This record gives sequence, structure tokens and C-alpha cells, in this order.
Amino acid sequence: MGLGFGALAMVTLQFAMTGRLRWLTHPFGADIVYLCHRYLSWGALALMLAHFGLLYVFHEPALGVLNPLEARWELTAGRVALVCFAGLVVTSQWRELLRLRYEHWRALHLFLAIVGFAAAIAHVLGVGNLTDTPEKRALWLGATLGWAGILVFTRLLRPWAQSRNPWRVVSNTSEYGGVHTLELEPEGDGLTRWKPGQFAWLKVERSPFSLIEHPFTISTAPEKGPNVAFSIKPLGDHSTALAETPVGARAYVDGPYGAFSIDRMADAEGFVMIAGGVGITPILSNLHALEARNDKRPVILLYGNPTWDQISFREELADIGKRLNLSVVHVLDDPPAEWEGPHGKIDADVLRDHLPENARDWPHLLCGPRPMIDSLERDLKAMGVAERHIDFEIFELV
Repeated sequence: MGLGFGALAMVTLQFAMTGRLRWLTHPFGADIVYLCHRYLSWGALALMLAHFGLLYVFHEPALGVLNPLEARWELTAGRVALVCFAGLVVTSQWRELLRLRYEHWRALHLFLAIVGFAAAIAHVLGVGNLTDTPEKRALWLGATLGWAGILVFTRLLRPWAQSRNPWRVVSNTSEYGGVHTLELEPEGDGLTRWKPGQFAWLKVERSPFSLIEHPFTISTAPEKGPNVAFSIKPLGDHSTALAETPVGARAYVDGPYGAFSIDRMADAEGFVMIAGGVGITPILSNLHALEARNDKRPVILLYGNPTWDQISFREELADIGKRLNLSVVHVLDDPPAEWEGPHGKIDADVLRDHLPENARDWPHLLCGPRPMIDSLERDLKAMGVAERHIDFEIFELV
């Protein structure tokens, strides 16, 4: 019984962790909170399975028959909850393997979460174990009301507030590497408490209540607001349609979120920034902020791309470098014949060749594919860079 109640408490917490509540995401960054949500989901499911399994092995009469047509309704409700939560974990962990489109998965995720939690509460109240006093019933009533409150806030109140502050697409610029930069102008209030390097959830040409939205880094700095820009690379999903957004389209922005910002590193003597492909966008935002502030601290940028023609923002980086103490090192997988710079992947050799000894204590901001981040983290630690000086976003929100 204790395992079952523990699982339900963890499930209640999951709604708060995915509700984009600023007081919860701000201290850690939304990426850390979502990663914690993923791990806790597995923990909650393990508790549920243990709850059911121990009853099945040692107290089988308490379970009654498993056939839902013959079983007591409150026991069937518990099994419905278990199936829903197992479905949540499986479809999230192996979404690509199951070939679930993001928008379909998102709707299924919400449906399973609501049905599963409602069934779990019905199971607890119907069985009646450990809910025989007003205090215990008040506890689970509070959990239920808290869950309902978060649901109402995230699915009704927040979209309603967004509907009163729409944005308008004022430009769609094609960049190298197939990236498109959408510039949005606020028609109501712009973003508040916006820091360079943060991201926001974007909906274009859809209702603010739509479930179809995607997180993108804001590639401009707050000093260049109130307009915001999102640099999007078409990857065959909804991002492809977003990259083709026409000027004049209406959009809704939910943000800012994230902690990948130089503003959290005010005492740094300099910065090492390492990007792969479209991972340049949060770094570009931070560079724009340094430029706008006339900040002369040294910055070393290592930027990896497949070819010279696929380097997004290469001309913009060169232009920023005229006003910053910025050294840009391009690393190409397939360089042209006349290329004299480093080629291949950004690895330990590239790091040793281009990062001076005095940069070991600078913040190292990494953004790119997860295998690249994992490899660079190991290489930097081997070079003597302390873990506290390595910062990256674990951008696996979906």
C-alpha cells in the first residue's frame, strides 16, 4: 500500500515539473527539471509495478479477479492507471522507434496522464485503505486539487494570457546550413526577465490552446528587443513547416526559460564556447549580449560543421568579432581543398591546440548533439577543466 501511495505522490509531482512553473525551473534550468521528470517517471512506474506485484504474489485474494468485466470497479481503475502510466513512459522513451509524430505523442501524453491520474485517485478512494480518516482524505483531496489547479493553469489560464499577447512574424531570413531565422514583433507585451541564451515555446498560425508547439532558442539578445528571433533548422517534422512561415503570420510565445546564459557567470574572466551545427543559436544570443554591452572579456568559439557552406551565421560571427575580443575557430568535417584550419570533429586535439592554459577556469558553454557534448565533457575534464566550469543544456525535452 505504501508503494502505491508513494507512486501516486510522485505522479502528482510530475505535473508540476512539466508545467513550466518559473519558480521551479528558474533555479535549475528547464532542461534539468525535464530530465528529472524523465527519471522520476521511471521511478514512479517501478513503485506502481512493485505495488501490484507484491499484492499479486503475497496477497492475491486482495486483487480479486483480473478480468475487468468481473472485477470490482475500484480495482479495475487501478489497473487502468497502471496501463496509462506504463504507456506514458514507453511512448516517451521510444517515441522515435514507435514512429510517433511529435504532435500525436503530445496529445497522447496529455490524454494518458489525465486518465491515468483520475483512475489512480478513483482507485485509492474506492479501495479505501489508509483513507479512513478526515485528515487522510484531506491529504489526497489536496493532491487532487493541486493536480487540477496545475492542469487548469497550464492548459487554460496560460494560453488565455497568451491570446492577449500575440506576436507577428516580420521577417523570415534564409541562413547558411538550411537554417531559417524568424523575427517576431510583439503586438502586446513583450518578454520579461529575458536573459541571453534562453529559449521559448513557439506556436505559429495556431490557437494558443493548441498542443502543437516547439521549444527554440531565442537567437537575439535582450538588448536588441523587444523583437525576438528564432533560428530553425528543418528536420522533417513540424520544424519544416515553421521554417516556411510567411511574413505576417500570427504567433504565440511562451517564455523565456533556460539557464544557459552568461548572465549567470558575471564574474568570469573570459568564456570558452563550443557549438555544433544549429547549436550555435544560444551561443549567438550570448555573443550579441556581450556585443551590446561592449564587453571586452576574451571569448574563444570552436564551431563544428560538416562543410564551409553549412556554417550558419558565419558572416554574422565575423561581423560580431570586429567589436568583441572574439576568436572563432571553424572545424569542418569535409573541408575544401585549400582549407588550413582544423578538420574532423572537435576533439581533444582541437581543444589542446586552441584553448590556452589560462582558459581552464573560464566557463565552457557547450551546445550541440548529445554525443558531441558527452565526448567534449570527458575531454575537457581530462584537460583539467573542473566540472563546475562546464555548462550545457540537456535539451531532450521531447
